[in-house]
Parts: sequence; structure tokens; C-alpha cells
Amino acid sequence: MAASSGTSSPSSASSGTSSSDRPPSSASAKTGFLKTCFNGVNALSGIGLLSIPYALSQGGWLSLAIFLAIAIIFYYTGLLLQRCMDASPLVKSYPDIGALAFGRPGRLAVSAFMYLELFLVAVNFLILEADNLQKLFPAAASGGVQVGALGRVGGKQAFALAAALVVLPTTWFSSLSVLAYVAAGSALASVVLVAAVLWVAVFDGVGFHERGRLVRWAGMPSAMSLYSFCFAGHAVFAMIYTGMKEKKKFPMVLFICFALSTFSYALMGIIGYLMYGDALESQITLNLPSGKVSSKIAIYTTLVNPLTKYALVVAPIAEAVEDALGLRAAAKARLLRVLVRTALVVANVTVALAVPFFGDVVSLTGALLNCSVSMLLPCLCYLRLRTKVMIVRSSEKVYRLETAVCVAIVVVGAAIAGLGTYSSVNRLSRSFNLIIEIST
Repeated sequence: MAASSGTSSPSSASSGTSSSDRPPSSASAKTGFLKTCFNGVNALSGIGLLSIPYALSQGGWLSLAIFLAIAIIFYYTGLLLQRCMDASPLVKSYPDIGALAFGRPGRLAVSAFMYLELFLVAVNFLILEADNLQKLFPAAASGGVQVGALGRVGGKQAFALAAALVVLPTTWFSSLSVLAYVAAGSALASVVLVAAVLWVAVFDGVGFHERGRLVRWAGMPSAMSLYSFCFAGHAVFAMIYTGMKEKKKFPMVLFICFALSTFSYALMGIIGYLMYGDALESQITLNLPSGKVSSKIAIYTTLVNPLTKYALVVAPIAEAVEDALGLRAAAKARLLRVLVRTALVVANVTVALAVPFFGDVVSLTGALLNCSVSMLLPCLCYLRLRTKVMIVRSSEKVYRLETAVCVAIVVVGAAIAGLGTYSSVNRLSRSFNLIIEIST
């Protein structure tokens, strides 16, 4: 792919600080192939492992075909993002792609969807931590703690606050090379989690006695939303790609990350559905028998996993705020950058306390935001840049095929976003109404 010399820069299409204004990263700060793979797997796999059995129970066995299709689509749109970034040397971030393709409105649209997606993913991490700590320590959850002027905070809310305090120091790192070591812990945690759940089934008496259903059409929108959430790493792909030493290896990195993630998700989904069938909770760890060592290992691993991912997820949001405030170019603004990232964690935990419904929030994030960021926007930006930028193509046949594929993905993504958002909002509404009825 090549760009014409007349291509306008993203910064000329929008106001404010451009990515091109940032000081260039030193070669030593770039990540190698293996570290990039760890960061990529960390971006893709994680808490989706907990919700994938529930997603399968919502859609039935036939929804596995949709799961595989979504994995392939998301891999392809990840490659489209790379092509968009290669269209101009001034493109350093996902919002820059939107600016290059559609000007200032494109930057604003991409930024809004991307940063809101990342924000809600971080919120999901804290809700997940609170849910599993509550299962692990039910006695503490029934009480509460006194938190200064906030008064007495319930057990689950106290767990969310504790998780936020633990994860806070990891957000102060800005180097992808440093975060790669944290990401390696995440990859190991995912393996341990699958192994622990499998142990519960084989050796702790749960077994594989459920047959499940072939298909559940009513639950299909929810299943598609949750599947989309599993593969939504596009919001950080641009940052990972920019931080690579050898960018030409990005397609191989992407393939390895999607292959490993797809395998682990499918394995966990099938194991969990055969274990608990339609009785599955939004997180499979909530179904595991209490008191078993393997169950505790699974829950402890679940607690570790979000902590290893949180910093990578919030990093693009923090960098955007720091850019807007002119802090990234300032050598002596370290303390201010720490304050920005601390404020971001405070905002995350506030929302987690207000909307503590893991499955519903994950489903809404997958439908409305993940589909937009990972399916719709990459295709729309790529189609636009092919006409706006001189992109070399091998043949007219390939050009038409790419157009047809991108249009089909946009149609599918719009359908998932519409149906999934409607279903998720209804479920959230019912959850809030149930809490109001119980409290009254």
C-alpha cells in the first residue's frame, strides 16, 4: 500500500493536538515480536473467557458458527486498521485514521466510540472483581466497611473499591515494553483459568451432563453481542502497532493472537455449556462449587486477569487526555500524568458502583461499542481512504471483492449493533427495576 504525496495529514483535518506533535519514541522503547504478541493476546483474551459459556447458552450450539464468523471478521478488520495506518506516516492512533478519512467529524466519531468502549471495558473489570471477591468471601460481602465521608459501603462495593486501589499503580506505567511483562501474566492466567474449570468438571464431580440446545433465537442478539466483546481489541491495536519495532510482522502477530484467543474461547465455551447448560451465570466462576480448591484457583485467577489488563485498556484514554492537556510533551509533567490516570480510575469505579450488572454491561459494550469500533469504523475508514488516498491494488477484481466484503461487514455489524443494543438495554432496565422492587 502506498500513499500519494498529496495526502493531507490528520492534524490538518482536525483541531487540537495531533499525534504527529508527540515526541518520537526511541528505538529502545519499541516492543519486539514476542512482547507484541503478549500485548495483543492481552488485548483480546481475558474476561471474555468468563462470559463465553453464558453467551453459548444464550444462542445455542449453532451460535458457534456465528462466533467463528465474528472472529474472522474482527481479524480482517484488524488488518484493515493496519492498512489505514500505513496510508500516511502522520497516522499514529485510531482517531488519526478517522481524521485522515473523514476530517474532524471522523476524528470525533472514532474518539467517542473508542474511548467510551475502553472506558466501559475498564468498568467491566472492576464489576468482575467485585462479583468474584463476593463469591470468594461471602461473609465479608454481607457486611460492609466505613469509607470516610461516603459512609458505610456495602460488601460488593467495598470489593470494587479495593480492586481499584490494587490496579491503580499499574496505570502509571506508559511504556508498552513494561506492560508486556504484565501481559505475559495475563496469558498465563488465561491458561490456568481454563485448566481449573476443566478440573472442576473432570475431577470435582460436576461432569459434562448437560446437552444444551441446538439454537435459541431469542437469545441470539445477546450471544452475538457477547461474542463481539470477546474479540474487541481494535481500540488498542493502533497503539500496539505504533509501538512495534518491526511493523511488517503485525499481520503475523494478529493471526497468532486471534488463533490463540479463538481456541481458548471456544474451549471454555464448550466446557462450560456442557457443565451447566442453561443454568449458566454471566460469569462461569459464579457457577463453580464453593469450597473446592480448583474453584478457588479459578476465582483467584479470574481476579488476577483483569488486573493485568486494566493498564493496557485505559492507556489510550489517558494518553488522549494527556495530549489534550499538553502533558505528554512536557518532560516534567510526570506527577500531572499520574493524577490524570488516577482520576480515570476514580471515574471507572464510580460507574462500576452505580451499574453493577456484569453480563448486561458486557452485552451492551459488545453490541453498541465493540461492533462500531471493530466492525463498522475500520471498514468505513478503509473504503473512504481507498478513494481519498492513492492506494495500490493488485487488480480490479480484488478491488471489487474488498468492497463487497467491507459492505457485507458493515451490514452485519449494523444488524448486531442494533439488535444487541436493544436487547441489552431491555435487560439493564429489568435489572434496575428488580433492584427497585427489592429495595421497596
